Formats: sequence, structure tokens, C-alpha cells
Amino acid sequence: MRLAATLKLLCVLCLLSSSGSLAAALDREAFTITKYDLDVRLDPEQQRLGARGKITLRNDSAQPQKTVALQISSSLSWRAIRASEKPLQFVAQPFTSDIDHTGGLSEAIVTLPTEIKPRDSVDLEIGYEGVIPLDMTRLTRVGVPKEIARHTSWDQIGRSFTAVRGAGYVAWYPITTEAADFSEGNSLFEVTDRWRAREAGSEFKAKLKMEGGNGEPFSVICTPRDSKSARPESDGGNCSWTQLGDVAPTFAVARYVGESKPPASFFSLPGHEAGTKTYLDAFVPASVFVSNWFGKPTTPIAIADFVDPHAAPFESGTLLLVSMAGEDTKLAGVNLVHELVHSVVSSPRPWVYEGLAHFGEALYRGQQGGREAALDVLSLHSAALIDLEKDAADPRLRVSGQPLATTFDETYYRSKAAYVWWMLSDMVGPDALQEAIRNYRGSDDTDSKYVERLLEAASKRDLSWFFDDWVYHDRGLPDFRVQSAHQWKDENQKAEKQTKILTVTLENLGLTGAEVPFTIRCEASEVTQRLEVRAKSTATTRVEVPCAPLEVVVNDGSVPESDLTNNVLKIEAATEK
Repeated sequence: MRLAATLKLLCVLCLLSSSGSLAAALDREAFTITKYDLDVRLDPEQQRLGARGKITLRNDSAQPQKTVALQISSSLSWRAIRASEKPLQFVAQPFTSDIDHTGGLSEAIVTLPTEIKPRDSVDLEIGYEGVIPLDMTRLTRVGVPKEIARHTSWDQIGRSFTAVRGAGYVAWYPITTEAADFSEGNSLFEVTDRWRAREAGSEFKAKLKMEGGNGEPFSVICTPRDSKSARPESDGGNCSWTQLGDVAPTFAVARYVGESKPPASFFSLPGHEAGTKTYLDAFVPASVFVSNWFGKPTTPIAIADFVDPHAAPFESGTLLLVSMAGEDTKLAGVNLVHELVHSVVSSPRPWVYEGLAHFGEALYRGQQGGREAALDVLSLHSAALIDLEKDAADPRLRVSGQPLATTFDETYYRSKAAYVWWMLSDMVGPDALQEAIRNYRGSDDTDSKYVERLLEAASKRDLSWFFDDWVYHDRGLPDFRVQSAHQWKDENQKAEKQTKILTVTLENLGLTGAEVPFTIRCEASEVTQRLEVRAKSTATTRVEVPCAPLEVVVNDGSVPESDLTNNVLKIEAATEK
């Protein structure tokens, strides 16, 4: 017995001593977790989470793999890892990474029972547990003020309210990623984007069971699968995501008061009933708008309340977590349009799924307040997009531009995509765009040119150059300027009937082309036309204006561009023809 114990101790010591070199050589992103099937116990009184279940890992590297690194939040601990009901050897160690709100992960370096060949898979049974308290470490250590960090990093299991987002916020389930550092350029977002891309088609099931609660009814809210999936339950609920993609598996638990207007469910906290009424009142006009423009919403959506009225809103699939406190409901209509567009259009491509929802927000505001109101909504996306494209062009920064067709970067698939859909609407017209959207089927979108073909068929127009610049590649943003504007008078006409003719030349200094509007302004009126200006090119047109032109302004804000300081040209005195 003593000999056996001694040999066992030596084996453990050898494994521990080699773990440093093993971890250094380990390809942490070799495996993709393609399936999750978890039973999760939540204990709000102790802020605890315990999970047991099965995961399927696929070797996506080019080499056979005998070792895998599985990571969970640093506030959780590994208890068991098995394969075919046999325990596997693993070494648990801390791993610094800002992909979790604690700024660290608990990593298990696992020796697999056999070498896994490329594209082959292995099933593992896992168990882990621990606490998920409010933790702002990854934000405060890079200088974010504590009060702001608290409203941003709000994830926690709490006695009266629980809300926990997935990896990128809290690794409450296993992941396989390299280290991410908030302080190193775009490191965190690059790691998160790679993880999302690898697990885009992964399936996730989690059965959540509550412990304690004194039998009082509560709701376990996650992305709703049907009208029953977010009703108050006595002990738990089932959550599932058929494709992860840009969705971070998220759940919220509270003693919610539920209201419904199919396909929408609304969950508010006591005292926020007025906010619920605002959403209920906004539902009909939002639903009518979306039905008329995109199609009839059918997939269930859910809006769930925050206990912190200042918490930053968050979306997971067709679940929106947002405060329903009175003042915060002023965006109820826009929020509903966003989720209802998701209810209509399902897509495996984030730029389609999320971009159309943000485009829908701008359309809705445009219906209420005109084109200027719509462009105000789009302008909310411009600063982040311009900064990102500038950073991508700077070799000193760890940022790379990404094609819209394949990106999992939020700024691209939300902000840039919203502009792309708006520009397409301006180019082909709303009727053609609506036809293409109504013919869109996510299950058929297996080719990156699928959307282009739909739009070209509906508009009878060649859009290959536009998709090449904006969707298939990332060449930055255009940079327009009015190169010249020459005014002419036709002396053959009578003075009282003379038409002013203006020859306008626009130049695009950028590497991305676009069809851009330009406006000729007079003292009491203006004329707006559109002109296609390709990358590093000029385009010229002649415009008849019934007034004395004073200036030409290119771009009304509907096309994102890198420099807006050179968009106005004063017009010289007329030249006789």
C-alpha cells in the first residue's frame, strides 16, 4: 500500500512539474466544443452554480491532439472530467484572461484517453461548481471607474435577481480559448470573435434548476423557444440555442411579473408596471411596421427587466435584457422593432441577422420623423466604425479589418452592416430590398454571394462592385470631396426662364466605392441627386437647378466615410455659355 501511494504521488508530481511546459506548447484553440448538454443548479442564497453534463469536442487543428485545455470562470472549480465513464487525468491551474468578468479562468489541462485525429470528436462528461458574484475586476484594473464598471459588468447570481451572460462576459460553461487582455489593443475582441466563429454552429442545451426560494414562483428567462419557455416556474427552466453564432448563452432569474402579446413576452419587476405598459402600448405600431416591411413576426421574443435601472442593455438571440423603469422605456418602440425583425429573419450570418435589425431601427425612426431622424439613428454607429477602420489601417495596433460576410466582430456586423443595408435600400429602392428580404431563407444562405444574388434578381442591377467593396472585403471607408462645381447660363433662353446648369465632379479618395447623395443648395431651396463614385476615382454629372446655387455638399450621412471635413464646396460665379 505504501509503495502504491508513493508511486501515485510521484506520478502526480511528474504531471504537475510538466504542466508548465505542456501549457506553453498547448494549442488552446485546437478543439471546438460543438455540443453542450448541461444540468445546472442555481442557489441564489449562496450565489452558487453547480453543473454536470456532457460536451462534445471536435479537433479543428491540422494535427492529432492528445491534450485539451478546458476553461471556466476563475470563481468556479473543476470537480470531475470523464470519458466513457472513466476518470481522466487533468491539472487545474489559474489562467489570466479577460474573456471572463473576473479577469481569470480556471483551466483544466486534460489528457485524453486516445489521440484525436483532425475533424474527429470526443465526448467528455464534466462537473464543476462555485460562485458567480458581481465582479468588475477586468474593467477596474484597466482604469474604468467603479460606478461605470458596476453598470457594465452586472453579471451575478443574487438573492433577489440573477443575470449571467456567456463567454466574453462570464465563462459559466466550458470554453477553449487563448488568453485575452483588455489592455492589449483589440486582444479581447479578437479572441472572442475567433471563439464565436469556431462555435457558430454549436448546439447548447442547459436545464436550470433552482434550489431554495421557499417555493415562491419565479421565472427563468433565456432566449425563448416557444410561448411557454419563459413563464414563471416553481423550480427551473430549460434553455437551448440551436446555433450559437453571435449569441452568448444568457439567463436571468427573478420573481418577474409576466405579460404577453404573441409573439412577445414582457417580464417586469415589481414597481415597474408602468414600463411594461409602455412596451405593451408600443407593441402594435412596432409589429405593424415590421410586418409591412420585413414580414410577419412569428419566432417568440422576450423583453426582461433589470433590477439596476442603469445597467447596460444586452441582447442574446431574441431575448433583450433592458431596464423597464419609467424613463428607460422611451426606446420601447425601437427596441421592439429590433427584436421583431429578429423574429422574422433568422440567419447564420451576423451581418444579416443583426445588421437588418439595426437597419430596421433606423427605418422605424424614419417613418416617425423623416430621413433626418433615420440618419440620426445611423449616426450612433459612425464613431465606433470610423475608429475601428482607422485602427485597422494602423500597423502599430493589433487590429485587423474583417470582411462583413464572415465577421463576428460586433462593430462590423452591427454598425457597418446597418449602413450597408441602408445604402442598398437607397441604391435599389425599398420595393426591391423588401422583395429580397422576403425571399431570404437562412437555411439556403450557404454561399457568401447568396444575398447579392437575391438583390440583383429583385433590382435587375449589377451590385457586384458594391458587395466586393463592402461585404466580401474590408477596404476601409470612402472619403468623398466635391472636386469642382461649374455653373453655366444658357443665354438663348429668356431671362425669366433661364435654367441654371451645374457641372459637379465628385472625388473619392478612399479605397471603397459607394453611390453617394449630393445636394446643391440655394438661398431658398435645394436639389439632391445621387452619383456612383468608385474607389480612387472621380465621377461627373450635370444638374439643372431652378435657382442660383451657393454650395454643393456631398453625403448626407447615409454613407459612412473616414473624413467629413472636406464635403462642402462653395460655388463660383456663373460663366456664360
